[in-house]
Amino acid sequence: MNFSRNWPLLLCILAVAGCEQENAIPTTGDASEVVLNRGNGGEPATLDPQRNEDDGGANILRDLYEGLTAEGPAGEIVPGVATSWEISSDGLIYTFSLRDNSRWSNGDPVVAGDFVAGMRRAVDPATASTYAQILYSIENAQQITEGTLPPDQLGVKAIGDHQLEISLLAPTPYFLGLLSHFTAYPVHRESLAVHGDDFARAGNLVSNGPYRLTEWVIQSHVKLERNEFYWDNDNVQIDTVFYHATENIDAELLRYRAGEIDFTYQIPVTQFRWLKENLADELHTDPYLSTYFYAFDLTEPPFDDVRLRQALSMAIDRETLTEHVTGVGEVPAYGIVPPGVNNYEGYRYPWSEWDRERQLEEARRLYREAGYSEEDPLEVEIRYNTSDNHQRIALAVASMWNEALGVVARPFNEEFRVLLQTRLTPSEWEILRFGWFGDYNDAYTFLEIFRSDHGQNFMNYSDQEYDRLTRAAAIELDTDARRDLMLRAEERMLNGYPMIPIYFYVNRHLVKPYVEGYRANIMNRNPSRHLRILRN
Repeated sequence: MNFSRNWPLLLCILAVAGCEQENAIPTTGDASEVVLNRGNGGEPATLDPQRNEDDGGANILRDLYEGLTAEGPAGEIVPGVATSWEISSDGLIYTFSLRDNSRWSNGDPVVAGDFVAGMRRAVDPATASTYAQILYSIENAQQITEGTLPPDQLGVKAIGDHQLEISLLAPTPYFLGLLSHFTAYPVHRESLAVHGDDFARAGNLVSNGPYRLTEWVIQSHVKLERNEFYWDNDNVQIDTVFYHATENIDAELLRYRAGEIDFTYQIPVTQFRWLKENLADELHTDPYLSTYFYAFDLTEPPFDDVRLRQALSMAIDRETLTEHVTGVGEVPAYGIVPPGVNNYEGYRYPWSEWDRERQLEEARRLYREAGYSEEDPLEVEIRYNTSDNHQRIALAVASMWNEALGVVARPFNEEFRVLLQTRLTPSEWEILRFGWFGDYNDAYTFLEIFRSDHGQNFMNYSDQEYDRLTRAAAIELDTDARRDLMLRAEERMLNGYPMIPIYFYVNRHLVKPYVEGYRANIMNRNPSRHLRILRN
């Protein structure tokens, strides 16, 4: 945009009022090309499916790849590269039949051996995947990750080019959902052999999904184009997808209103009321399987003291926070598992039902018992990734802690990619903002990350009984018994206070009227292949 010539438009956008523009269909110069521009939050750290760990990268990977199973428009599990599967009577062996017309983006056939290679790579300790544990239900996966068995001992084998057999340690009720996760995607073995760790770069990446990677400009955009070899290409309408790095939420809104983005990653909470009044038909807020929380470094003082951790949790007024600071429909969280999960209603702290004064009285008592006072206050840093929304929350929490307990808290921001690295070194942080987005619709996706051996357990929470309960829940087939095991595990972990649950997210997007096919779903997933651009 030429700001010197368009300053009246810019001023009206900054005011977030009036000056409506026509909704123009974006193109790249060729009127016949159908283009979708999507906001995508912070810069993805990688597009390597076995090494990705952020939501922005996952969005792109779901366009680039397809697993044995996939997700339909409503988030339901549907066939992907596998057209069908059979499960043995004991629930331990899955046999998948693969499409004979599935192709990589260079035209090579997708075969069962590519999935074997991808899953072996995921559990190989040399890959250092923080999501390797998602495959621990597969025979020998954990031993391979721990280095006691070689990757070729994984219980996944090709039976010819179009049949794949997976052997499990124990029946796993949610296993088909796991296979739609990026960790279980196939790998193009030839390009991996040629390019090594650079195989996931633009110009090198060979993918098997509806799109292929053609350009990646750091801190700007990732460009995808249709994979003409994709088996269902005839039903993919959008030719080109741009994923724009939009860490600054206010800037993303400006670009949306200027017609540069068609589908936002999120919206600024400060503009929610105006958007609801003026762009109601384009605003979508729906339940989302995800939890916003503050994590503690449990490895050293001061947060090796559970009394201090509980005091800080109780001192946060979540109702005020979600009503006046975030304010787009989030639900105050007193547990880790959000509402709406299949066959599960989560645990809540009993003190969540107390009146506010009683909560604060107990918080102050615990704070004093932990050795702190107004004369000798706790001083702490809250780390969060750069975002106006995260900043507002950190400032509000710091104010609540100061008012209730006398805590001196200093918010500190850094880019998301940096924050992901920071969390791996506990001595570099004390309290760290994080969010967990469910990888599949089951309570276990929230509980497993607190297991002592899980790659995402950067808090270093460790409890043998919790590990036992979650391992038992992972293989229990009886729905009621499994729910009871998970509820007991959640209660035990939460009362150890390794983190502070703050709220359960809602989806919040702006979607242009000419983008057809958006479906609200609890997984917050709308792959580009399910969307269409309506032509004038």
